[in-house]
Amino acid sequence: MYRKNDDFELEKIEIELLLEGIYRYYGFDFRNYAFPFLQRRIWHRIHAEKLKSISGLQERIFHDHTVMKKLFADFSVNVTEMFRDPSFFLVLRNKVIPLMKDYPYIRIWHVGCSSGEEVYSMAILLHEEGLYDKAKIYATDINAGILEKAKQGVFPLDCMQAYTKNYFQAGGKRAFSEYYTTKQEQVIFHPFLRENIVFAQHNLATDHSFNEFHIIICRNVLIYFNKSLQNHVHRLLYESLSLQGFLGLGKREGVRFTSNADFYEEFDSEERLYRKSK
Repeated sequence: MYRKNDDFELEKIEIELLLEGIYRYYGFDFRNYAFPFLQRRIWHRIHAEKLKSISGLQERIFHDHTVMKKLFADFSVNVTEMFRDPSFFLVLRNKVIPLMKDYPYIRIWHVGCSSGEEVYSMAILLHEEGLYDKAKIYATDINAGILEKAKQGVFPLDCMQAYTKNYFQAGGKRAFSEYYTTKQEQVIFHPFLRENIVFAQHNLATDHSFNEFHIIICRNVLIYFNKSLQNHVHRLLYESLSLQGFLGLGKREGVRFTSNADFYEEFDSEERLYRKSK
C-alpha cells in the first residue's frame, strides 16, 4: 500500500546513492552534509540543468564532468565579506591578539576561507597590531576554484563601502583605502598582505590535521554538516589547536554538545570564542 512518506523515502535513497557515487567516482565526500541543505542544492541543480529527477542528475554527473563542477560549486557555500561580523574581529583585536604579543610566532587557520575576504581581514588586523611579520595564516577550503580567486586578492569595488564600514567597526586604525589599489570596477589588495598567507585545498570530511595552531577560525561551516560530521570536525579542530589556543565559531555554532566540550573554556560567549584548556 502506498504511504504518504514513500516519496520522501525514495528521494532520500536517491540522494544517498548520488552522494555515494560522487564519493566513489570523484572522491568528494558530501555524505554527511545536512540533508535539508543537500536537498535544496541538488534540486537547484536539477532545475538549472532542465532535468526532472535526481536519477537524471546522477546520470548527467557521471557522463559530463562540467555538471559535476557545477554541483560541486552548489555545495560550496561562499558567503563572506571583509571583517564579517565586525564585533568578532574587534574582540580578536582587543582581547585575543594582545595575549600573543610575546609569542615567538603565531599560526592561524582559517577553515572554509571561501574567496578570502576574512583572511585578508586577519592579515590587516595583525599588521596594525605589529604581529604580521611573525604570523603565518593557513587559509583552506574544499573548493580549489574559489581558492584560486582568494589568492588573487581582487574584489568588487562596489563592496568597498560596506567593507570600509566593517573595518572601522572592527577597530581599524587607518584609512582602509591604504590597503588596496583600484582598477576599473575592482580593487586589488597590496601584495604584502599575501606574503604570510598559505592557501591550500583541505576537505574537513576526509583530510587530517596538518599543524598546531594558536587560533582557528571556523565560522558558519559546521551548520552545513550533520551531527556525525560535526563531531568529526570538532575532534579535528581540537587536535589542531595548541593548549590555550583559541577557537572561533559562528553565531549558531558552539562546543557545548560535543564530546570535547569539557576541554574548552568560554572566552567570549557572545562571539562564540573558546579557549582550549586541556
